[in-house]
Amino acid sequence: MSTPVVITGVGVTAPNGLGTDDFWAATRKGLSGIDKIKRFDASGYPARLAGEVPGFRAEDHLPGRLLPQTDHMTRLALVAADWALADAGVRPQEWDPFDMGVVTASSSGGFEFGQRELQALWSKGGQYVSAYQSFAWFYAVNTGQISIRHGMRGPSGVVVSDQAGGLDALAQGRRQIRKGSKLIVSGGVDGSICPWGHVAQLAGGRLSTGDDPTRCYLPFDSEAAGHVPGEGGALLVLEDASSARERGARVYGEIAGYAATFDPPAHTGRPPGLTRAIRLALAEAGTPPGEVDVVFADAAAIPDLDRAEADAVTEVFGPQGVPVTAPKTMTGRLLSGAASLDVAAALLSIRDGVIPPTVQVTADPAYRLDLVTGAERPAKVDTALVLARGYGGFNSAMVVRRSAS
Repeated sequence: MSTPVVITGVGVTAPNGLGTDDFWAATRKGLSGIDKIKRFDASGYPARLAGEVPGFRAEDHLPGRLLPQTDHMTRLALVAADWALADAGVRPQEWDPFDMGVVTASSSGGFEFGQRELQALWSKGGQYVSAYQSFAWFYAVNTGQISIRHGMRGPSGVVVSDQAGGLDALAQGRRQIRKGSKLIVSGGVDGSICPWGHVAQLAGGRLSTGDDPTRCYLPFDSEAAGHVPGEGGALLVLEDASSARERGARVYGEIAGYAATFDPPAHTGRPPGLTRAIRLALAEAGTPPGEVDVVFADAAAIPDLDRAEADAVTEVFGPQGVPVTAPKTMTGRLLSGAASLDVAAALLSIRDGVIPPTVQVTADPAYRLDLVTGAERPAKVDTALVLARGYGGFNSAMVVRRSAS
């Protein structure tokens, strides 16, 4: 039998709450962090809304020596890692450094750093290679900075699969625990709310151009017309269940099942891979569909993609067969930070016995989903399924459940 891997610490930096408690309180109340972009002048862009982490001052949380060598996203990740370790009751200096590792996800967060390098190049005549290399190594910055800061010399890595990356990183972290590591910090914190990053996302054709923060991101709604970008995410502390039990750690839940698939090219006529990912994740967890208490949806807010996700959910669970929620309507889509934030929300749902709402959305009955809207729904939650899809065809599904330990 495979080693059970549990989550003992959660660190959140999100647009509707800085810190896990603030994020969860806002999420339960249905409070959104989506508003007009403040980090740069977006008035000339077709999309002008985003989810930005409120009240974050890096100098309040990190030593000054780290600030010149990091960008906004990396600082958010470093703080989330600090909070996750503290939440787990872990003092890294008391652990063998080779027992601890870091596996994170990244997507487009390097745009801000790259833009800064190019601005320096333009103003100071720097070397072209400096801007080019900033992208070559930036994907590893979060992992490297976290591991160096906490003296973690065990397995490390970065997963790049867009929105699916947060689940893929957690799965890779679980693999490292099963190979013998005692603790892995994993998940994703991402974001590229800067001119260059915003243009890159606009090029994908999936951003909402609405100006009303209450009607700009509407998955499974007849008026869905794209998503709102955001920044932030969640980093989690993963441990072997027996090790966590021995040290008396508080356990949020267990990663019980996971699967990843890839959509075939559209011209083949073959179906998308999300249904297969769901079935494989449930099979690995040994969980029949009837035992899943809630699905945290990917929620693309693109009609064709919403239809594909709804079809996958109804094929596995039946029409209206399971409560579905998308709390990311309060944060925007956080790139590789989105799915790990959904996992954090799922674990908190298990802890508190509630399903957070999908705000501002009027569910279109054509999707045949039991979408939780308006307000949180009290429920006994023992098992949750988290779905994530990345641009280009990535699909991931993860089952988290109440730990038996």
